[in-house]
Amino acid sequence: MAIIGRQMNASAAPYKTVIAVCGAQDPPPGVYEIAEAVGTHIARSGAVLVCGGLGGVMEAACKGAVREGGLTVGVLPGLDRREGNQWLTVAVATGTGHARNLAVVASADVVIAIDGEFGTLSEIAYALRIGRPVVGLDTWRIEPGKYNKYLERGEGIRLASTPADAVSLALELAEEFGRKTSPKAT
Repeated sequence: MAIIGRQMNASAAPYKTVIAVCGAQDPPPGVYEIAEAVGTHIARSGAVLVCGGLGGVMEAACKGAVREGGLTVGVLPGLDRREGNQWLTVAVATGTGHARNLAVVASADVVIAIDGEFGTLSEIAYALRIGRPVVGLDTWRIEPGKYNKYLERGEGIRLASTPADAVSLALELAEEFGRKTSPKAT
C-alpha cells in the first residue's frame, strides 16, 4: 500500500507555543482591556491563544489576538459552536460544561489567569495539577498549606504586573515546559 503525499517528520514540523487565557465571563471594569492587551501580545509573539471561547476575558483576549492576525481557539462548554465569541478562529464544541476547563489548560503549554471567578480558579488548579505553568495577572492568590509540597517548591502561580510582562513570562515558562516534555532526539 502506497502512501500518497509527504510524510511529516515530527522534529521538522513547526511548533507554535500555545498559551491558554483564563478569566471571568463578566469581568470588573478595566479587566476587559487588560485581557485584550494580553491577546495582542500573544499574537505578536506568534503563539496560539486557547481559551474557554465565551465572553468577558476570553472574548477580549481573542479580540486582541485576532486584530493582530493571531490564531484563537475556543474550547466551548456546550454542543453548539455558535456559542463562541465572534473573535474565535476555531471553535470546538465539547458538550462537557465546566469540565472543558481541563481541556483548555491541557491544550496549552502555559496558562495566563486574568482576574477571574471560580471557573478560573478551577483552571488554575487543573493546570498546576497536570504540570502546566501558570502566570497570574491580578488573579487568585494561592498560599501553600502546612504540608503542600508543590506550592512550597515554587510551583504555584508566577505573578506578572502588566500584560506585556505576563506574556513574556508565559513564553519563558512555555520554553522551559517544552524542554521538559519534548521527546529526546534519537
